[in-house]
Amino acid sequence: MNSALYNASYKLISSLTKIMLRKGIAFNEFIQVVKQAYVDTCENHLLETEGKATTSRIAIATGLTRKDVAKIRKTPLTPETISLKYNRSIRVISGWLEDKEFCTPGGFPEVLPINGIEKSFSVLVERYSGNMTTRAMLDELESVGIVKRIEKEHVSLQQHAYVPSGDEDESLRIMGTDVSLLIATINHNMTSDPDEAYYQRKVCYNNLPEECLEELRTLVKIESQRLLEKYNGWMMQNDRDENPKLKGTGRKQAGVGIYYFENDSAPEEKSQD
Repeated sequence: MNSALYNASYKLISSLTKIMLRKGIAFNEFIQVVKQAYVDTCENHLLETEGKATTSRIAIATGLTRKDVAKIRKTPLTPETISLKYNRSIRVISGWLEDKEFCTPGGFPEVLPINGIEKSFSVLVERYSGNMTTRAMLDELESVGIVKRIEKEHVSLQQHAYVPSGDEDESLRIMGTDVSLLIATINHNMTSDPDEAYYQRKVCYNNLPEECLEELRTLVKIESQRLLEKYNGWMMQNDRDENPKLKGTGRKQAGVGIYYFENDSAPEEKSQD
């Protein structure tokens, strides 16, 4: 392994190890997950490139024993899908922000009656959540502070994004999805022509005073949310689940992620006289 890949892998695994240790995951348990990922990924790659994937071929490519590979292929882990609750909540919030039926003439989300045959929270949920009940969606959004009941019969949108609060399993599912998507983008950019690279940028300074960080957090929260809502509106208009009459070929997933980070900077080394 070259030094650049070693250092990158170390940083990724170090961050993940903090969560593993806090959740009581022992080293051997983690190794089983790594073995599973190696076998699954190698098998998929061989099927795509060579049309077949034998246990011997996977063992050679991964460095695992034939016994290990055969055992893993025989009893594969069942991958978890992205949480339906998470996806449905996002769709309901997006509909509230983008669907003119649920917005004021100025484009702001309306205060909605909880029940009603038109322009109500129940209609919003029925239209955008799939098959979640009005009560279940209301309880979920209320529990994380996204909505607020007004005089028991109406509800208002308090935040424009769904972030699970106090639900570690939900946060871990989101971590698995979001981090893997970022790594997939980096991998694409490493192997593609420059004019076909996906957008991937960050801005970072390492000598900021602590006193300015609160203002920066607020700025990032407001401006990033505004940008994501703009992207959300465009994608919502071009998604065939939302507009079944749209034409086109294939079925693609695309999106944009923004995150804020904050760490202590290493002290600057002083020159020796």
